Amino acid sequence: MIHRRLAALAGLVALMLPQVAAAHITATGSGGFTAGFEHPLSGYDHFLAMFAVGLWGAQMGGRQVWQLPVTFPLIMVVGGVIGILGLPLPGIEIGIALSIVVLGLAIAAGWKPYEWVALAIISVFALYHGYAHGAELPLAADPADFAIGFVLATGMIHVIGVGVGLLLEPIRGGQLSRGLGAIIAVVGLGFLALALGYLQSQLGFLQGGLSLFGH
Repeated sequence: MIHRRLAALAGLVALMLPQVAAAHITATGSGGFTAGFEHPLSGYDHFLAMFAVGLWGAQMGGRQVWQLPVTFPLIMVVGGVIGILGLPLPGIEIGIALSIVVLGLAIAAGWKPYEWVALAIISVFALYHGYAHGAELPLAADPADFAIGFVLATGMIHVIGVGVGLLLEPIRGGQLSRGLGAIIAVVGLGFLALALGYLQSQLGFLQGGLSLFGH
């Protein structure tokens, strides 16, 4: 039975894999609250990372149930401001993909680190996710409403993750939670492969351009 449940979960998560690499820092932007609210929901890698934050918090229990879901959106705002200002933050796509892999592995391993360690980990990843959103804000019709929308959507996804975690954690000593974490990590590796492929293509383009000036 447990294998069937994990297989079903794997199928659902696999459906969320994009056909091409997601380009978070886009050249165009539109809308206000609705566009901001929909962005984390339609960005599958964003959704998985935020879901994993809630799931991990539920798995750890105690204050982490609410501390992780509260801290992540707050730090996202900081990352968003950095993105709005146009300050450099390298490896955005790779950082976002790594957030899914690391959080998934933490859940799969049932890792319960010190409180400050968990908060530090999600804070770093929240900066990347926030930056990706913030880089789009100046292009939106209503940046303030856009920001409110994506923060509320993020909180909602965290709550879903917490709810699923609290539901699954008592079952079979948390095996279902850990299995779901493993699935998330595997999907994250797919996103990481896409991000690395994009980076390599960009580096190849740069090298090709430099070769024009060589012999």
